[in-house]
Amino acid sequence: MKKVTIYSTPTCHFCALAKEFFKDHKINYTEHNVALDMEKRKEMIEKTSQMGVPVIDIDGQIIIGFDESRLVESLGIK
Repeated sequence: MKKVTIYSTPTCHFCALAKEFFKDHKINYTEHNVALDMEKRKEMIEKTSQMGVPVIDIDGQIIIGFDESRLVESLGIK
């Protein structure tokens, strides 16, 4: 099973879509609210050099934004 982490904020529509996608496909994930967690916000910026969310980390592969086709490919969903 791949390790999935999402950096998000509570008001981000695309973050909500990504989390709904994970739930629909029964993908376990770790969520970091970068609006409140400054350490995780810094971690996200260091990984991506930008502030936009969602940032999704799948076993070290970074996906910026809700890109369903890349998520399907990265997670091996048929």
